[in-house]
Amino acid sequence: MAKFKKILFYVILFFTLGFIAYTAFVYYVPYSEGTRSGELIKISKKGYLVKTWEGEISQGISGAQIFRFSVESNKTSIIDKLQEYQGYYVKVQYMERYRSFFWLGDTTYFITSVEKEQSPHFNQKGNE
Repeated sequence: MAKFKKILFYVILFFTLGFIAYTAFVYYVPYSEGTRSGELIKISKKGYLVKTWEGEISQGISGAQIFRFSVESNKTSIIDKLQEYQGYYVKVQYMERYRSFFWLGDTTYFITSVEKEQSPHFNQKGNE
């Protein structure tokens, strides 16, 4: 009986350490990083049990190219800026993860910073 308990302990330990390693890898190791620009058309908090912040950026005039992203709930300054900039042209920096967990968001793209920009669709000089 003692041998069975020892084997069971090592099996549980193996799966626990494996889950911790997998979770840490998915959370801390980015698949890609970059920037995207477009009109911020949506930022909302949604979900049934776990509320996550989700948004969309239109990257084309017709709205055919939509960039969907998530924002971690602890990034309150980014969430506040996104709410303020809704409807404006923005540039966001993002980190793409290999996978996402339900408590982080619906997408694998997570915004790390946001700034308001001048839209390329409007004349910047105003006279021409």
